[in-house]
Amino acid sequence: MPAAFAEPSPGRGATFMAPGPPSHPAGERAISVLWSFCKCLGALLPVYLAGYYGCSVSVVLFGLMLYMGWKHGRQGKMIRLKSAMYLLENEREFTTESVLRAKRDLPPWVNFPDVEKVEWVNKIIQQAWPFIGQYLEKLLVETIAPAIRASSIHLQTLSFTKVNIGDKAAKVMGVKAHTEQDSKQVMLDLYLSYAGDVEVNVEIKKYFCKAGVKGVQLYGKLRVILEPLIGDLPLVGAITMFFIRRPKLDINWTGLTNLLDIPGLSTMSDTMIMDAIASYLVLPNRLTVPLVPDLQIAQLRSPLPRGVVRIHLLEAEDLTAKDTIIKGLIDGKSDPYAVLRVGTQMFTSHHVDNNLNPQWREMFEVIVHEVPGQELEVEVFDKDPDQDDFLGRVKVDLDIVKKARVVDDWFNLRDVPSGSVHLRLEWLSLLSSAERLSEVIQKNQNLTSKTAEPPSAAILAVYLDQAHDLPLRKGNKDPSPMVQISAQDATKESKTCYGTNSPVWGDAFTFFIQDPSKQDIDIQVKDDDRALSLGSLTVPLMRLLASPELTMDQWFQLENSGPASRIYIKTVLRILWLSDDATPTTPSPRPSGPGTQVGPGGLAPDLSLGPGGSAKPGPTRPQQTSPDPEFATEGVLRIHLVEAQNLIAKDNFMGGMVKGKSDPYVKIRVAGITYRSHTIKENLNPVWNELYEVILTQLPGQEIQFELFDKDIDQDDFLGRFKLNLRDIISAQFTDTWYTLNDVKSGRVHLVLEWLSRVSDLSRLEQILLYQEQQSYQNKVVPSAAALFVYVERAHGLPLKKSGKEPKVGADVLLKNVSQRTKVCERSTSPRWEEAFHYLVRDPTDESLIVKLSHSWGQALGSLTLPLREVLMEPGLVLDRWFSLEGALPESQILMRVTLRVLDTQLAVCRRAPGDADGDVGGDGVIPRWVPSHLDIRQRSGFSMAYDNVSTAGQVKLTIGYSTEENRLFIVVHSCRTLAACSKDGADPYVSFVLLPDKKATTKRRTATKKRDLNPEFNERFDFDFTLEESIQRRLDLSVKNSVSFMSRERELIGKLQLDLDQIDLKASVAQWYDLIAEPN
Repeated sequence: MPAAFAEPSPGRGATFMAPGPPSHPAGERAISVLWSFCKCLGALLPVYLAGYYGCSVSVVLFGLMLYMGWKHGRQGKMIRLKSAMYLLENEREFTTESVLRAKRDLPPWVNFPDVEKVEWVNKIIQQAWPFIGQYLEKLLVETIAPAIRASSIHLQTLSFTKVNIGDKAAKVMGVKAHTEQDSKQVMLDLYLSYAGDVEVNVEIKKYFCKAGVKGVQLYGKLRVILEPLIGDLPLVGAITMFFIRRPKLDINWTGLTNLLDIPGLSTMSDTMIMDAIASYLVLPNRLTVPLVPDLQIAQLRSPLPRGVVRIHLLEAEDLTAKDTIIKGLIDGKSDPYAVLRVGTQMFTSHHVDNNLNPQWREMFEVIVHEVPGQELEVEVFDKDPDQDDFLGRVKVDLDIVKKARVVDDWFNLRDVPSGSVHLRLEWLSLLSSAERLSEVIQKNQNLTSKTAEPPSAAILAVYLDQAHDLPLRKGNKDPSPMVQISAQDATKESKTCYGTNSPVWGDAFTFFIQDPSKQDIDIQVKDDDRALSLGSLTVPLMRLLASPELTMDQWFQLENSGPASRIYIKTVLRILWLSDDATPTTPSPRPSGPGTQVGPGGLAPDLSLGPGGSAKPGPTRPQQTSPDPEFATEGVLRIHLVEAQNLIAKDNFMGGMVKGKSDPYVKIRVAGITYRSHTIKENLNPVWNELYEVILTQLPGQEIQFELFDKDIDQDDFLGRFKLNLRDIISAQFTDTWYTLNDVKSGRVHLVLEWLSRVSDLSRLEQILLYQEQQSYQNKVVPSAAALFVYVERAHGLPLKKSGKEPKVGADVLLKNVSQRTKVCERSTSPRWEEAFHYLVRDPTDESLIVKLSHSWGQALGSLTLPLREVLMEPGLVLDRWFSLEGALPESQILMRVTLRVLDTQLAVCRRAPGDADGDVGGDGVIPRWVPSHLDIRQRSGFSMAYDNVSTAGQVKLTIGYSTEENRLFIVVHSCRTLAACSKDGADPYVSFVLLPDKKATTKRRTATKKRDLNPEFNERFDFDFTLEESIQRRLDLSVKNSVSFMSRERELIGKLQLDLDQIDLKASVAQWYDLIAEPN
């Protein structure tokens, strides 16, 4: 029986009497005295040698300091080890003592109710611990030691002289099971704790070197995944183990490795050992043990990530001031920066000088391998020349981000008196189809941050399996191949397989890709010295985009290698998709007090934020919707296609000897919608008189394209085209003019374009309806009187399916003959859609909105009929509340916002009320509608000259705005058009300006010069550190000039612009064309 079982286990609270010292022979006592004398002599020997060789006293003092540091660290480790052993032996008494009930000292099964205490497992481990020790001793002596001796000639005399794992067994403090993730796996979290008296000694006889370990502490959460579950014994295909975060490690060294307990070396040694453990057992690395044959071990060892989290580090507030003056008598500020960690991924922001409310505006992307489990940790520090000061930390469970899709919150910093940090976290799902790739890239182009790298559109996973028949080295020696894989400016290396030309690596790598259509995978197979190339391969990602499920799994022939040299890799591309319906409306407000966490849309999150955040339960149901700020901001463009003149005759006869006519029609393209007029037979001056209306979002650069064609039996002939900028139409509000056709000899088109004003004035509705009745168009269109905007947020208390299961609910929103559908939500009786729709309404007094809910567009779950007359009775023409559903349960409701806007037109006139004789008005009682000229630069008071008497010299496009986030005024000079030529070669224009009053010309700026261009593009931005009050008091004095030499006679000034900034809505920051005033002769 082993010695560990020879003694009876002591009962709780028992005390032991140490036996008296046995009598020793005289020889042993003499050896003991001699050993004590030698130790004293060894302690004095360094002092003697220092004096003998004339060394400075500082050397002796430095050695003494090292010894004292080592002694202090050694004693600290022994105290921690003994305390941990005591805690494990007396866990129940420790947790029941009221004095020691701090949360950090309690085991996981006390802190978290869903963590189960598995004492029976610990009893099994304790009982089997001596036999585990025998196995480890055999493993070290018979397997590991020979492998170490064979690895180097210097280690041929290495041996393990003692292997004893001690009596203290490792303990499982708690187990948490996750069965909701995947039905084909079992996921367990094991909270491990080991504080043992393990003793392992190593000796290298050749160098008289002894080293060892006596006492180890290890704490961590080990995740064990049993997958795949199979129908045959042993029911589990493989066991995968890994630590989600680095475990805590503390080691007591003996022998020569005592030096590693010296301060500085101790931290370094523990870090190196943790790095070695992390390379095998900390995410993203996993240890996989197959239990059945023919498993794809690489897929289990390196599965695809669960998703990607895009972290927006926005700002912080109320940080602690660390840079104090005169020893704290005068409060200073801090130079804060943030460190972000997710597993082994770490990022550092830039630091902001002297600011307790810094704004970083940086973006980072991290790969999430396991949820639940992985956390985002953010630590804030004050940048100092010596040691950076700690300003607080926060932790966020990424499982919350996965469920919420977007978290935009302020988080209170922990372990400091004050401070909070504003984070926006976005969960990006992985799509196995490239259908939305172009949409993702377009969205990413609109994102801006201070980081140099733009957002990624996809992630690429490369599984490096094996190679076959690689070329040999010189002398027909087998190579030691390794692989370098490069993608998106990142290069990663595989492990090295020594002494083989058919290596098996089994490695996996992950890359972020910004645009897969423009990237390649570059694979270089090299010898371990990185100098000898064994082959190369380039795989364009376009091949992946055309592959099924964006995956390629095959052998590839290596280039610049042997004729039969091949490499087997599997490449998987996944598109990063942020669901539109998950985007929160606005960033959450600042927390009102300590511990307050405000969630998306102003609601506190329902889920705990984990160790780093406070847990505030949110309200059960909101009483009103929280749509996006852009909701109901779309406008309506009315296009009246009147007629055309002088079109080209395309239907000629007898080879063109007899002129014919054309059968013209028009195609109008706007916002992805195409309208087509009817065809007028044999007419070069057709009159269409057709009306088109379209709801548009005001996007920069949006254009409307008009194309005319001659209708023929075979192929229609082209009659001309022209384009109009939507921004110009919105600025003018109303346009009635002829437009010349481009790319043809003759022809013009008469259009009446109107950007309809959206008002909530019911007094205008009757006049607009009266105007509609008087209009008649060839295409039978009745002008719309209003625009309806519907936001469908969520439903509650819906009935179950006939089978008793929860339904997959979709909503069908109808207005007359126009039907639009929401997405179909996952199974729930309280689905959330958060989708917006818009409609054109002919007569709001006579139409109704219908909403139908169903299970996957089949089984009806309830409906709602809302007459728009009810919306007309609401203040502001907005109805925002819960609506009861018909044909459902009594508690079934849907939360919607319905907004109505009257479409006001300048063509509708106001009629006087009977008996109103005020004003000088004609006898017909008609008052002309106002003409909106607030966007016309000629009507602004900023111009001191009479505009109509001065000729124009072109136009300049400017964006003048004020950034409240950066507290500065900015002016963007976009371009000029139709500038007046200064010579036969045109002009070399540039723009210069100054903000008056400016006596010292400190605000004078100028753009670059564009050579020989009368329509130059500049796109240059200029910033000014003014407050908003100072900005509106400025006057812009701008000149477009021609760059001329000193001796040139060419005209220098092309045109001028003067503009008072108080006439502009600086917060709107709208790009607009301004007319330039020509220099008077």
